Amino acid sequence: MSSQHAPPQTRQNSLGDISVLYVSALLRAAEAEGANVAELAARFQLDHQTVASPEARISIPRFMRLGHAAIRETGNPALGLRMGALSRPVDAGIAGLAGETADTAGSAISTLIRYALLTSRNSRGVPTIRPDTRQAQFHSIRPYNGFNYFVVDSVLAAWTQFLRTVTGRYDVLEKVTIEYRSIGDDELFESWFRCPVQFGAPANAITVRPDIWQSESLQAQPAMHEKLAELCEREMQQIRRGWTMADRVKNLLTPLLRGKTPGLDTIARKLGAAPWTLQRQLAAEGTGFRELVDETRKQLARDYIRETDSSLAEIAWLLGFANPAAFHKAYRRWFSLSPGEHRKQIRSA
Repeated sequence: MSSQHAPPQTRQNSLGDISVLYVSALLRAAEAEGANVAELAARFQLDHQTVASPEARISIPRFMRLGHAAIRETGNPALGLRMGALSRPVDAGIAGLAGETADTAGSAISTLIRYALLTSRNSRGVPTIRPDTRQAQFHSIRPYNGFNYFVVDSVLAAWTQFLRTVTGRYDVLEKVTIEYRSIGDDELFESWFRCPVQFGAPANAITVRPDIWQSESLQAQPAMHEKLAELCEREMQQIRRGWTMADRVKNLLTPLLRGKTPGLDTIARKLGAAPWTLQRQLAAEGTGFRELVDETRKQLARDYIRETDSSLAEIAWLLGFANPAAFHKAYRRWFSLSPGEHRKQIRSA
């Protein structure tokens, strides 16, 4: 099976990208809500061949704009929940199929999230699962606005639907936490998730009920699970084999930049290396830690300006600058014009 993930050096958008499998799920939900999905797909230059390819990917900002357009056309601000309700394990690619065939619900959701990198990547980091607390956590692009609420809704709802599929049970969660503040649909969310939902929380997460975590999967098939997990591992190794040390550093830097600049010691510790060893490896690749921080900021700055409506102060914070003035100075050095001027040029074009 071919890789579902391009090597880091070919990525087109530093904010992240996802498989078009999720686009298919979004269009399915929009159609169920009465939208003209053919027109919607054409507007975003998504032909049938692209949407049908399990290896195609689109940038997360483009996906957010597509979702926002679908919400406006359907008039359903909770379209993300509808998308989750209509999702299937196969919509997560081979990771979903591997998870579906695991022996228990806990193992199933753990497998799904362990291999999330095969179908999605964003600048805030990969999803995580904590078996000790039975909690699955999702990191969404920030700051929050009408363009990305549905992304959080759809991911948490898809995980919930996945658990419902493998257990045949509806009440599968203990609680749900959502980072963005309530937009007035609290009762709808609690009715859909069938558990307490806390908005304005520290993290986007679902906590699975203890009995559900331990329950047998209705789709369990040990031999098939082993085979699919091997395929997932091979895909993951293929992704990481193509990473240089500089790629690995930049991958760790991006989610840590918010409000501060991580130091070499921090990144070296996460890589399990001594700082001097990391410096030497980067030097051998013709780069250095400071250069990578600057390059990562430059790529993110360009994409935040081009792809989002975030304020310049918000972008400065997201990139770890001490203040907006420092961000402005760096942006002029990178692009020979101010971020505000650059945004105006992009929009006028």
